[in-house]
Amino acid sequence: MGGLGIMINHRKFSYMFQNQKIAKDIYYVGVNDRQKHKFENMISLPNGVSYNSYLIMDEKTALVDTVDISFGDIFIEKIQSQLQGRTLDYLIINHMEPDHSGSIRIIRKYYPEMIIVGNIKTLSMVDGYYGVTDNTLEIKDGQILSLGTHKLEFHLTPMVHWPETMMTFDQATKVLFTGDAFGCFGTLDGAVVDQDMNVDKYWDEMARYYANIVGKYGAPIQKALKKLTPIDFEIICSTHGPVWKKYITEVVDMYDQFSRYHGEDGVVIIYGSMYGNTELMAETVAQGLSQSGVKNIIIHNVSKSDPSIIIRDIFKYKGIIVGSPTYSNELYPEVESLLRKIEIRQVKNRVFGCFGSYTWASAAIKRLTTFVETMKWQSAEITVDEKQGLKEDNYKACLELGRQVAVLMKNLVDEPEHCV
Repeated sequence: MGGLGIMINHRKFSYMFQNQKIAKDIYYVGVNDRQKHKFENMISLPNGVSYNSYLIMDEKTALVDTVDISFGDIFIEKIQSQLQGRTLDYLIINHMEPDHSGSIRIIRKYYPEMIIVGNIKTLSMVDGYYGVTDNTLEIKDGQILSLGTHKLEFHLTPMVHWPETMMTFDQATKVLFTGDAFGCFGTLDGAVVDQDMNVDKYWDEMARYYANIVGKYGAPIQKALKKLTPIDFEIICSTHGPVWKKYITEVVDMYDQFSRYHGEDGVVIIYGSMYGNTELMAETVAQGLSQSGVKNIIIHNVSKSDPSIIIRDIFKYKGIIVGSPTYSNELYPEVESLLRKIEIRQVKNRVFGCFGSYTWASAAIKRLTTFVETMKWQSAEITVDEKQGLKEDNYKACLELGRQVAVLMKNLVDEPEHCV
């Protein structure tokens, strides 16, 4: 029975993979992860996730980013299937997060003379994570590396979404390798390029990915978009999700909208409720919104809805209304947790309303009021705080809260800057 481990350790690669071609001399060698339950041990993956890597075959060969180490054996076989006995000359690192850099050590074992290419911050992290310091090439912003026909042009994009992140543009094919930027959750189920698949399922997953992973870094993303404007790229190769070719305009526009914290007309109601009293208030607030003409009304019970989906919707819509019972003289714990997630992402340019309930002492409304002051959002004048069960006066107040938020939302002025 122990022979299985021996077979794995001495596995001989057969070069059996037929890697999909992205552009002239560029091949997809990424993998799909349908096993992981949570991305970064926090964010649910109901549709899995891909780790994308690309191999350029020219006079010199170059691999752009790697994959999670748990898929290292398949990854190596994909690379060797394409190289067909050739050596790997360069490894280009656009992003050092371990789901993309985790296979560096194993690749170096197969290709010890391979030169690792990155900026000064990248190479520091290569040493810090993997103890690799030899055969490296430090590049600077705008520098070009020639592989032969393919000339790789490097563009530093710090804090999109780590300090070392950069993008690599291939002048020959007009392919832009973007690291995590323009990525999304979801596996690639057969096809790799967007024009060869139905992309409908990826739009919400891109919004969820942006909101939960990149969401805090709106200003650096705007700077990166400005930097990319003069570059005539025709294909986007991200490290997660489809290769974008047909829908490049839609993808870039989505990042522009989100990074300016532009929200669609709509309100997200978020509430916690132990016995249904706060929930009834949420339903009543929604009725007030509807009476005021709001059509996009999304209601999330924090004890049931996935937090990553709630965060996604907060990035999508202009209005946010939060309701919570007082719990041990604090906010309902799941509501408190969600507010902290919103604070971390520093969401801007929203309108806010709040309501709460209590049995013997009120504390929730005070915390919710402090929260909106911290976020610097516009807030409804009315707050609703009900002692025990909902009564007629506060029922009417909940309707009015919905109406006030609807008015604020309609009058909200977006941030003026627009990059693309």
